[in-house]
Amino acid sequence: MSHPNPRNILVIGGGDGGVLREVVKHDCVEKADLCDIDEAVPRLSKKYLPHMAQGLENRKVTVVIGDGLEFVKKEASKNHYDLIITDSSDPEGPARKLFEKEYFEDCYNALREGGVITTQGESFWENLNFIAGVKRACKEVFPIVEWAWSSTPTYPSGTIGYFVATKDPLRDVRRPVRSFSREEERKYFKYYNQDIHSASFVLPTEAREVIEAA
Repeated sequence: MSHPNPRNILVIGGGDGGVLREVVKHDCVEKADLCDIDEAVPRLSKKYLPHMAQGLENRKVTVVIGDGLEFVKKEASKNHYDLIITDSSDPEGPARKLFEKEYFEDCYNALREGGVITTQGESFWENLNFIAGVKRACKEVFPIVEWAWSSTPTYPSGTIGYFVATKDPLRDVRRPVRSFSREEERKYFKYYNQDIHSASFVLPTEAREVIEAA
C-alpha cells in the first residue's frame, strides 16, 4: 500500500508462502518472484501449512531456490521490480548481510523509479541500537526510510519491526497511497487496514527518540 501501482514483486526468503499469499491479493500485481535459500521450506510448508503455502501455487508466482543476496546482485534486472520484500531470519550468520548497506544498494538498483523495499527489522524491545544502525545504513542509499512495527504473537517479544524505504523522495510511506474499501479490507485482511498502516509508524517514546534520530 506504500506503492501506487506495484506490478512486479520480489520476495527474498519467505519460503513458507505467507508473504506471497498476501501479495497476490492485489489485482495490480502481475508477477511475483520468490527466492529462498532452503528448498525444504516451501516443500514442508506445502505439506504442513497449506493455508499459508497457497501463495506458492499462484499462477503469478515463480519460485527460485538460491541465495537471495546473489539473486538480487546478479539476476535481478536493473529497474525491474516495483517492490522488494525481505522476509528473512534474524540478522545472525549469513543473514546479517541482508541488513547491510551493500544489500540495500543492490535492492535500489533492482527497483524501478519510485520503487519500495520492506525488510524485517527486529523488535524495539530487543535490539533498539541495531535498528538505529540499520536505518542509518539504509538512509545512505534511499532518500526515505521509516521503521514500523506490528503485533506478532509468535515472536518472543510479541512484536516485530520492519523497515520501509522508497526511491521516491516525495512519498510519505507512513500513509497508504492505495487503499481498499472497508468491505474489501474485511474480505482480504485479518490484521491490516488503513488505520493500522499509519499507526504502525507510531513509536513508544524511548524507541522514537533512538530510531528517529538515526
